[in-house]
Amino acid sequence: MLPAGIFNTRYQQDKAIVRTRFQWVLLIGFIVLLYVLPAFGWANSIFSVFNTILATIVAILGLYLVTGLCGQINVGQAALMAVGAYTTAVMTSVYHISWWIALPCAAIVGALVGLIFGIPSLRLKGFYLAVTTMAAHFIIIWAVSHPPLSRLTGGYEGISTPTPTLGSIVFSADRLWYYPVITITILMVFFALNLARSRFGRAWVAIRDNDLAAEVLGINVFYYKLLAFVLCSAFAGVAGALYAPVISAISPDAFPFLDSIWMLGMLVVGGMSSVVGVICGVVFLKGLNQIVVINIPKLGEILPWMGTGVVSSAGAIVFALIIMLFLIFEPRGIAHRWQMFKVWYRLHPFPY
Repeated sequence: MLPAGIFNTRYQQDKAIVRTRFQWVLLIGFIVLLYVLPAFGWANSIFSVFNTILATIVAILGLYLVTGLCGQINVGQAALMAVGAYTTAVMTSVYHISWWIALPCAAIVGALVGLIFGIPSLRLKGFYLAVTTMAAHFIIIWAVSHPPLSRLTGGYEGISTPTPTLGSIVFSADRLWYYPVITITILMVFFALNLARSRFGRAWVAIRDNDLAAEVLGINVFYYKLLAFVLCSAFAGVAGALYAPVISAISPDAFPFLDSIWMLGMLVVGGMSSVVGVICGVVFLKGLNQIVVINIPKLGEILPWMGTGVVSSAGAIVFALIIMLFLIFEPRGIAHRWQMFKVWYRLHPFPY
């Protein structure tokens, strides 16, 4: 619904993401604000959290394509992210290749791995597809931990990632690394938005709603399902490449299976069928995680009778309750609530 007085007179206007001059001003101002954040003098640890959030946004954008648009469940995104991180670490540490060359290679390797595990998606649905992608997670983590790949990846001990450089610029601090990460994240968000508006996105939505009807209409269901898995894995590969310099040391413990579950939770909380929902879900749950991590020790001091076991599990309990409440009261996520607010704001005070 457009604001009063705004009319679409051309097809380009009807398809535009940013429709009005005021929206352009807000968007440009927000992007400028993102780039000037390091000038505020915040601690380097804060930008480590920012970089982690941005890398997670890129990974969940892949889930948005395969789950939100195409309707295929994927609980192996953390392992695909590990593929990108290990590819980057091996290329930069073992073969001394620039991180900027390793980045597209991480996306390509991730896409190839996704191609292998996406082939069963034609015959499997729902719970069975979830189990298949879960198996993919453990297969990938096992493969990087044992020979022959362990000779390159370092096995369970892991492998370190050299500090990325660009000419004479050394990204030795998280504050500096924030600039490449935010730039690549903005590009990936733009790419995901346009994918959803393309014929690929329309085909994925048709398959999600009713794959049998989509096939009758002439859509190549297997091709589009496989393409969704490949692009999802490519996004995960890019996310892993962005995340590798943040944690410095890459090991199997850095990509637990639980991370894949929380990624799906972030997609649910934010809104499955919206890029804005992806961003909102990640920022909301990651920000909440930081608040919980900081304040959980204080809870143990205030309520000593709760015991250390309950206090240490309080974070997981809080996240589980939040996801349950969203599933019950707002299953379409934060993005839907934002859409409702925009409709109210544009019509107020004339709700009719």
